[in-house]
Amino acid sequence: MMVNWIWLFLIVISVIFGMINGNMDGITQAAFDGAKSGVTISFGLISIMVFWLGMMKIAEQAGLLEKLSRMLYPVVRWLFPDVPKDHPALGYIMSNLSANLFGLGNAATPMGIKAMQELQSINPDKHTATPAMCTLLALNTSSITLVPTTLIAIRMNYNSANPAEIIGTTLAATFIATGAAILADRWYRNRDKGPPVPYKKQNGLSTAPDVHTPSTVTAIGGGSGNG
Repeated sequence: MMVNWIWLFLIVISVIFGMINGNMDGITQAAFDGAKSGVTISFGLISIMVFWLGMMKIAEQAGLLEKLSRMLYPVVRWLFPDVPKDHPALGYIMSNLSANLFGLGNAATPMGIKAMQELQSINPDKHTATPAMCTLLALNTSSITLVPTTLIAIRMNYNSANPAEIIGTTLAATFIATGAAILADRWYRNRDKGPPVPYKKQNGLSTAPDVHTPSTVTAIGGGSGNG
């Protein structure tokens, strides 16, 4: 992956400059300090992540996630009109958005990956991202966050006087970012709009996109049950 090469490049450059400046001890110390900070932060995140993942599991068992998915379904169908209505990708997309609403990026990631895999399964050109893939990536990156759980946990770990004070500003920032992402997505879709490419029929699913809302929607657990 490109990210691995970027990190390798940064590490190699750091070592080279450390050798040139005769500061290898500083590089070694920085490496150990970074590893220590990573472990410390990870342990600090465990408690609040476990709490919110547990809450989402309770919500799933109580049927709240299914109700949330029903609420999100019309919006998801509007955002992803080219995905067949019965395709599993829609369930993973709704779970991804639900997890992001509560700031559970770690829980949202596996759902986003599964959604991308399902979207790839109906991609007629395996080497080119579909509009639905681009839409999902934009929404996952800019998703509206009601409670920035992970950021609050990090602020608590660093002894912030008021860890939750960022809720309002985070909500405003993510709301604007999501609005901008949707506007850009609509603009590109309308600009490049052409004759629809028929999807291949797979697993008995309908090949024609359908914009009508079904009477029932099966929600897929938002990370805690499937991660």
